[in-house]
Amino acid sequence: MSRRWVNWAIAQIEADFQRSADTHLIKLDLPCLPEVDLYLKDESTHPTGSLKHRLARSLFLYGLSNGWITEGTPVIESSSGSTAVSEAYFARLLGLPFIAVMPHSTASKKIRQIEFYGGICHLVDPKDIYVESERLARERNGHYMDQFTYAERATDWRGNNNIANAIFNQMQRERFPEPRYVVMSPGTGGTSATIGRYIRYQKLNTELCVVDPDNSVFYDYFNQGDASISSHHSSRIEGIGRPRVEPSFIPGVVDQMRKIPDAASVATVHWLESILGRKTGASTGTNLYGALLLASEMAARGESGSIVTLLCDSGERYLDSYYDTEWVATHIGDIEPYMTKLNTFAKTGELS
Repeated sequence: MSRRWVNWAIAQIEADFQRSADTHLIKLDLPCLPEVDLYLKDESTHPTGSLKHRLARSLFLYGLSNGWITEGTPVIESSSGSTAVSEAYFARLLGLPFIAVMPHSTASKKIRQIEFYGGICHLVDPKDIYVESERLARERNGHYMDQFTYAERATDWRGNNNIANAIFNQMQRERFPEPRYVVMSPGTGGTSATIGRYIRYQKLNTELCVVDPDNSVFYDYFNQGDASISSHHSSRIEGIGRPRVEPSFIPGVVDQMRKIPDAASVATVHWLESILGRKTGASTGTNLYGALLLASEMAARGESGSIVTLLCDSGERYLDSYYDTEWVATHIGDIEPYMTKLNTFAKTGELS
């Protein structure tokens, strides 16, 4: 192994990080909830446009530090899109070949972004992404990044500018600086593990609520404790939800989970656009709908406090899916009942 090259590679990633400012914390204006403040951590402003930029950076540093990635090592990842976009960015930074093994249904905009960074997209049936990734890594003498296994251990959850550290630092001057809840949806489970561990390590009273979409088994696993649970269907909310229990999902750091219908997730991003003037991905809708449920419940109990959730990526990646009326009708169903609920919530603060 060339230590000189590894030292150079780590220095390139550190320099890239130094050039990047932290992402914004957006406070939503919700007059219907005068005693509950709601915030979105806007991860769409990373260089590769999503929360997964943090994960990709951590996974590359983890692979380099473990001796798994050296000069010329082909990097292979199984991903529904955003992680692969970010990993393609870092692979190009280091001059490494990159192959993304993705479901056929991955948004075309994400495929184009991966290819823009020099990556190769290998499209397969969703059930085959793991075995295909392992096969490609074996045949090419490469490294299978395996975000679903290593996401929870690649990030320093004690601090070191991880996402939890950033959130709580940015909240320091707010009316309710220690959030009542942080709301997060699981893809690998790595971000929820980082946030949950950080909350406990810092002895905070904040609760972590994890929200799960349809066709995902994390919610059932959390409630039943059966790691063998699986689903024959894939999540329709790109980037979150899994048909099997992933090793990076750590239920012990989660205080509660909510199941969010896909129609609610998609309706919420359309509703949010009228507030922010921006399009966001449907995983943001899952997060926000869960946060709004908690906020409504807090208000009903007469509680005051703050809730923080994540804006995971931009909706510009999904113009041909979540923002296409025909696609939504075919793949998600009728979102109007949830639009009605959200519009009522905006007036009354009640969401049920």
